[in-house]
Amino acid sequence: MLEVPSLVFAAAGMAVLVASILPRLLRDAPISMPMVFLGAGMAAFALIPTLPNPDPLQYPDFTTHLAEICVIISLMGAGLALDRPVGRGSWATTWRLLGIAMPVCIVALTLLGMWLLGVSVGVALLAAAALAPTDPVLASEVQVGEPADQDEGPEREDEVRFGLTSEAGLNDGLAFPFVYLAIAISLVGSAPSAWFPEWFGVDVLWRMSIGLVLGWLIGKALAWLLFGNRSLRLSESADGFVALAATFLAYGLTEMVEGYGFIAVFVCAVTIRSAERTHEYHRVLHSYIEQLERLLTVVILVLLGGAVARGLLAGTGWWELAVALAFLLLVRPLAGWLGLLGGKTGPRERIALSFFGIRGIGSLYYLSYALGKGNFEDQAGWLWSFVGLVVTLSIIIHGVTATPLMNRLDSLRSRKARTEYGDEGLAPNTPV
Repeated sequence: MLEVPSLVFAAAGMAVLVASILPRLLRDAPISMPMVFLGAGMAAFALIPTLPNPDPLQYPDFTTHLAEICVIISLMGAGLALDRPVGRGSWATTWRLLGIAMPVCIVALTLLGMWLLGVSVGVALLAAAALAPTDPVLASEVQVGEPADQDEGPEREDEVRFGLTSEAGLNDGLAFPFVYLAIAISLVGSAPSAWFPEWFGVDVLWRMSIGLVLGWLIGKALAWLLFGNRSLRLSESADGFVALAATFLAYGLTEMVEGYGFIAVFVCAVTIRSAERTHEYHRVLHSYIEQLERLLTVVILVLLGGAVARGLLAGTGWWELAVALAFLLLVRPLAGWLGLLGGKTGPRERIALSFFGIRGIGSLYYLSYALGKGNFEDQAGWLWSFVGLVVTLSIIIHGVTATPLMNRLDSLRSRKARTEYGDEGLAPNTPV
């Protein structure tokens, strides 16, 4: 007799097995792993009516914490993967995407929500803030891979993959002030005098500063334990779960003092990476985090697909679809292109960096968190419908295009490098 627990265990085992195989099978295919598991979730919950409804409104705390854990683990992985030292010039693409593209996206989507969808400024701003960051979880197809070894170096990081990885690592934390602003407006009104002093002093200055400082300090301390302390030398143990300890320590300690834990986790990871930059232990840490991230991603995507199958998008209409497509295909690409003008990227790289603003699990976390803190009860269902629509469309659109476009860029870059430097001097970061 088929019972729900046995079905869940069997499905979980199959999902994990497929998750371990899919990256190899889909390496050159115009389809991504998130697409597969989103579709699997939709099919499973549509065909098996006995499965409980994974409606995020019914399980707000579970939704918030599951997405939260997945995001912080992904941020640790992103930081550990980056070989390039932090600097004004070396990270110029990142600063442009964070300082220009993301704010433009927030303003544009807020205005579209107010003008075309008829929602209040607080609701529109929350949707925009939740959807503005490039997701560190679902963008693996267009991000930097595992850390380089001693025979490689920062030149392996082409500007597109580096820009999207570093942007996704930092913009999750930098979007939080706008989420808090939406919460404040929902509670005290839109008059600046009611929300500006506390928002700017606490949510912008204090929380961001604490996230940066504690992330750096914790990263320095852990780097010393891993590589500098001769009596411990944790790097010689080859235990990958130290990366999980670093993730939870940086996040938990920072959140305890009201800082942005997302920023702290990424800064901690980058700081650890900068110590003994070519040490092979970084690969051990990254590999462990990557496996955890993949497992959690599978769970969330299957549940998201199930929610879609059970009516998550029922609150959306043609106008919501139009705004969602406009945001993914016009607003983010134009904002990214504007932010990268005058930078060191080539025209094709600017197109890729602008287009691949993938929306995903970070957006689900922000929305769930804000709904638990602010006064959005009358619009909670619509917000989940709209954000779920954008995330679903992003998984499909970017999932279909990521592999072909990135392979095309790699081919053009290799061809140009071969022409300019010869077979002995290939430069993976050659602008195209």
